Amino acid sequence: MKTNALRVVRLSPDDNVVVAIDQIGEGVTASGVTARERIPRGHKMAAAPIAAGEPVRKFGQIIGFASQAVAPGDWVHTHNVALHDFARDYRFAEDAKNDEVLPPELRATFQGYMRPNGKVGTRNYIGVLTSVNCSATVAKFIAEEINRSGALDGYPEIDGVVAFVHGAGCGMEHRGESYDVLQRTQWGYATHPNLGASIMVGLGCETFQIARMKDEYGLHEDERFQTMTIQAAGGTRKTVAEGVARIKEMLPAVARARRETRPASDITLALQCGGSDGYSGITANPALGAAADLLVRHGGTAILSETPEIYGAEHLLTRRAVNRAVGEKLVARIKWWEDYTRRNRGEMNNNPSPGNKAGGLTTILEKSLGAAAKGGSTSLRAVYEYAEPVRDKGFVFMDTPGYDPVGATGQVAGGANVMCFTTGRGSAFGCKPTPSIKLATNSETYRNMIEDMDVDCGDILDGVSIEEKGGEIFRRVLAVASGERTKSEDLGYGDLEFVPWQIGAVM
Repeated sequence: MKTNALRVVRLSPDDNVVVAIDQIGEGVTASGVTARERIPRGHKMAAAPIAAGEPVRKFGQIIGFASQAVAPGDWVHTHNVALHDFARDYRFAEDAKNDEVLPPELRATFQGYMRPNGKVGTRNYIGVLTSVNCSATVAKFIAEEINRSGALDGYPEIDGVVAFVHGAGCGMEHRGESYDVLQRTQWGYATHPNLGASIMVGLGCETFQIARMKDEYGLHEDERFQTMTIQAAGGTRKTVAEGVARIKEMLPAVARARRETRPASDITLALQCGGSDGYSGITANPALGAAADLLVRHGGTAILSETPEIYGAEHLLTRRAVNRAVGEKLVARIKWWEDYTRRNRGEMNNNPSPGNKAGGLTTILEKSLGAAAKGGSTSLRAVYEYAEPVRDKGFVFMDTPGYDPVGATGQVAGGANVMCFTTGRGSAFGCKPTPSIKLATNSETYRNMIEDMDVDCGDILDGVSIEEKGGEIFRRVLAVASGERTKSEDLGYGDLEFVPWQIGAVM
C-alpha cells in the first residue's frame, strides 16, 4: 500500500479506482488524476476510464459494475455502480498451507480462569439465563437485586451478575432449525468459561423446556448450574427471592476462582465489525487479521463470522480451506443465505447500510472484501453453524447474520472468550460475558468517540505498518484476557447485547 502527499491510496495495481484518505476537491490532482468533482474522504475516485458494464475493481477484486460510463477523476459510488451476479471461481483448498504454530514453551501467556471442564475464562461473571421472554423480567430483577444489594462487595473476584434475556422461547416450533439454534445458544452461555456459575429461569409452560435441554446436553445441577421456573416457585416475588438466595449460595464457590498463567492457545477470539466505512478494509480489518495470524501462530483460535458480510469474498476463503469439504461447507452456507433472503423478499445487496454508504462503501462486494480481511491469511480449518461449540484450533468461520449483536451472540455461545470489534462510523457496542475491544478504523472516529474506542488504527494511514498494529492488537488481547478492562466495560455495556438469532416463524 502506497500513499502520496495528498493521502490517496491504490490498493492493488489491478484497481481502476483509488481511495481518498482525505477529501479531494474538484480540480485537485491526486495519484496523477484530476478530480472532476468533490470526492469525500473514504470514498473512491476513478483512476482510469470504466465503460458501462465493465467491472469496478478495488483490492484487485470486482466490487461492482459501472452502470454508466465513468471517466478518470469521477466520484465512484452508488450513482454509477451497480451489482449483478457473476461467476466466482472457488478453487477449493488451492492456497491451504501448513501454518506455523509455535511450540508450547515459546507461546505468549495470559492470566485466565481454569474451569473444571477444561475451558479457560477471561472473566468471572454469574449469569441469569432465561428459557423464554416470559421470564425475562424476573431474571432482570434477580440480577439487579444482587448487583445493588452489596452482596458482591466481599467478592472482588466476581465481575458481576448478568441477566441474559431474549424475546423467544415460545410461539415457535418445538423442533427444527430455529429451536436447535436457540438451544445451542443457551447451552453455550450456560457452560461458557467466562461464567463462574449460572441459573436458568423459565416460566414453566413454554415451548423451550429447560428439562429437555438438560437431558439433550447432559447438564446436571450443582453449585455452578441450577434451574427454576416461575410457575413452580409460586410467582414473581417468590421466584426472585429464591433466585437471589441461590446466587448468594453460589458466591463462595465462584469467588474461589483465581487467575493463573495460561498459554495464548486458550484464547478464542471473536472477530467482529460494525459501522464500517471506506477505511475498514485498509486499516483496522487487515490489522486485526494480522493479530489473528499471530494468535493462530501461538496456538489460539480466531472466529470470523457474519456470512452476509463475506458474500462476494467467500471465494478467497474457499481457497484457504484445509480441504474441499471445508470449502464446500462455506459455499453451502452462502447458498442457504441466498435462498433465505429470497424467501423473505430481500436481497444480499441490501447490505451495506446507509451509514456504510455514507462512509464510502458502495456494494456488499466491497464491504465483504474489506470485512474478510479480519480473517488474516492462515488456512481455514473449519466452518461452524450458528452457536456451535468451536473445537478446532486456528482460523475458523461461523455462520451468523451480519447484525452485530446477533453475530456476536453466536460467537460467544461458540466459546469466544475475547472479542475484537472494528468500526469506522463508531459503533456503540459492548458484550458480556466476553470483553469487546473496539478498534477505530480512522483517527477522527477514535478522537470523537475516545471514551468508546480502545485502539486507534487510523495511524496506519500515517505510516504505521499493518504488522506493527497487528502486534499492538495482539498484546491488547492478552492484556484484556488477563483482566484489563475495555472502554465498553467501563461504560457498562453488555447487559442488553445478548440477541440469539430468530430464524423461523413466530407462531
